[in-house]
Amino acid sequence: MIDGITKQRSEKWLARLASYKSRILETKPMLVEGKLTRMVGLTLEAVGCRSTIGGRCLIETIDGARTEAEVVGFSGERLYLMPTGDIRGLEQDCRVIPLGLTSMAHVGPNLLGRVVDGSGKPIDGKGAIHTTDTVPLHGRPINPLGRTPISEPLDVGVRAINSLLTVGRGQRIGLFAGSGVGKSVLLGMMTRYTTADIIVVGLIGERGREVNEFVRKNLGDEGLARAVVVATPADHPPLMRMHGAMLATSIAEYFRDQGKSVLLLMDSLTRYAQAQREIALAINEPPATKGYPPSVFSKLPSLVERAGNSDNGSGSITAFYTVLTEGDDTNDPIADASRAILDGHVHLSRSLAEAGHFPAIDMEASVSRLMVEVVPETHQDMAREFRRINSTYQQNLDLINVGAYQPGSNPAVDLSIDMRESMLEFLQQGLHESVDFETSTLALNNVLKQGGVEF
Repeated sequence: MIDGITKQRSEKWLARLASYKSRILETKPMLVEGKLTRMVGLTLEAVGCRSTIGGRCLIETIDGARTEAEVVGFSGERLYLMPTGDIRGLEQDCRVIPLGLTSMAHVGPNLLGRVVDGSGKPIDGKGAIHTTDTVPLHGRPINPLGRTPISEPLDVGVRAINSLLTVGRGQRIGLFAGSGVGKSVLLGMMTRYTTADIIVVGLIGERGREVNEFVRKNLGDEGLARAVVVATPADHPPLMRMHGAMLATSIAEYFRDQGKSVLLLMDSLTRYAQAQREIALAINEPPATKGYPPSVFSKLPSLVERAGNSDNGSGSITAFYTVLTEGDDTNDPIADASRAILDGHVHLSRSLAEAGHFPAIDMEASVSRLMVEVVPETHQDMAREFRRINSTYQQNLDLINVGAYQPGSNPAVDLSIDMRESMLEFLQQGLHESVDFETSTLALNNVLKQGGVEF
């Protein structure tokens, strides 16, 4: 009897000890809170607490309101924070509570058909989004040797690009142009007509009016059903604009890892770089090239390299990034850096746009570096011949316009003049006109045949 009672007591104490042990293991480590000491522009300084770069903190006001911020730098005992939301109501000595978390993106199939901001919160008035997974906002590194080679073309529905600047599935292309030349309109066409399973659109730092227009006019109900739109207009804090670009890429990565063919459209890469410049200058990073700190040029490839083919399946991300060339300067630092890290560039010409030529693609300045990998040799020869004839006309344009050129002087120039009208007609396309890849190739062959060039 005594042995039975002893055994019961022993089991009871063991159970109590096990519960205490589990409670101890589940106890979160104590976080040391700090206080807000200084604010200049959008840069917040806190003392008395510690956190890692990229760590998140809550700033709590006296009346209990909370603002989230991210650690972007430190100096001695000071942490430099950048807010992701509204900073009104903050004052000196506000509590700073480190969360000890790095940014994660909440993803899942229910994102399709929705419009979210840079933090993943819906802004389309359709209610909450029930996500199923989380992925790192900054992505995961991929071994370049493990990526699936780019070997097949992607039909974007634009005749000039399909035939002369063929894009491979998994390629990264830049759309370079000044303001008001038609970058966003061309993106809208590709959104509607590209043969991809999923479309992810990042509207980063652009006008707020464009968000509604892009969703309603360019996408429409049919396009939105297979698309996710991440919108962080120009009035959002710079950190939120950067998060918007990274969130759009994380969503594209999620669907790529599901084996989907994803089209990622980002408007624009320049606004992403400008947001990083604002943050870097705010924490006293010295400017380098034309006012851009060195960190800007390290952030660009870290974002762009996340696109491309998968290393663990058949999924792919084909990405188009718009790049704003300020003052139509193609040697702008961001344009120059972007051109070096992308797999091709499509330049849009202001003179063509002003002449009513759409899409206003400058063929002489544009190139797809992977076209030779995804189309047969005959197609490559036709594209080279078309570009040669077009270049010949452009080189002699001044002589032709002033009447100084005498017909018969140069057979190559005569051919370019004879084919000029048919070539211009080929390069132009209506906003609501879709031309598939095969039709584009046949049209290119027909234009050359009219000029007596056979393939």
